Amino acid sequence: MNGIKRRFFGILGRRLQGPKKGRKTIQLTLDKRQKFIIAVIALSIVLFIAQFQFGASGLLGPLILSVLTGIFLWWAIKGDMKSNANSSVFILPFFYSLAFGLFYFLVPARFLSRILLTGLYAFGLYSLFLSQNIFVVGSIRTIALLSGARIVSFVITLVSFFLLTNIIFTFHLSIFPLIGVIFLFTYLLMYQSVWSYTLQKTVVSLPLWILALTICIVEVAVMLWFWPSNPTVIALFLTGIFYTVVGLSHVWFERRLFRGVLWEYLWVGVVVFFVLILFTSWGK
Repeated sequence: MNGIKRRFFGILGRRLQGPKKGRKTIQLTLDKRQKFIIAVIALSIVLFIAQFQFGASGLLGPLILSVLTGIFLWWAIKGDMKSNANSSVFILPFFYSLAFGLFYFLVPARFLSRILLTGLYAFGLYSLFLSQNIFVVGSIRTIALLSGARIVSFVITLVSFFLLTNIIFTFHLSIFPLIGVIFLFTYLLMYQSVWSYTLQKTVVSLPLWILALTICIVEVAVMLWFWPSNPTVIALFLTGIFYTVVGLSHVWFERRLFRGVLWEYLWVGVVVFFVLILFTSWGK
């Protein structure tokens, strides 16, 4: 009887102590791609319901979406950020979500159009997350995907710049608020785009370089404020100028600014200039 009691209390004691140290426990872990997918799905849902929750004139929804984009990106790449913390990787995701969040209110309130825009946002956001992750890793060691990530990032930068510029001119702001807003997002988007070709934490001449180029684009935007054309054409022209200026900066840092490459970028500026002239309402 005493032996049975000792075995019973021995088993009970082991149960209360929990599993032994050598016993394996199941833990749920997510890799970066799975975190990116979760983030894209969650942010796409937020974008889709922002119109119904905050109204057509609300700015709170796009701001929340932009902040959440940065939080989700940090959650996915925080392991690599410990050894190479750089806030530049958060600039483009923030403005990309802000551009789509604001442009979402300008789209006709049709279910199909909003589904298509949300799908486009999700595809671009996932590609953007992958490219920003490559930049973080590429600043530590050389990887083969760096060139492709730069192309994807530059395309998304152009899309974000076009949408933001279109929105700003659609709002018909007065001249001084327009200068301030365009200067802010132009400088930050250009800084991030040029930084992706240097991947250095500190470049002494980079802020001054970007400042000079930003002032040039802002001066063009001020002239276009007086130009008798619609916001989409103006935004297209400014995006073409932005593409030419930033693209030439890229090839300058890569040390391949040859005559043929120079003309490829200059022709884009010429084409968008003729588009601007063609669609200008001279009679008004």
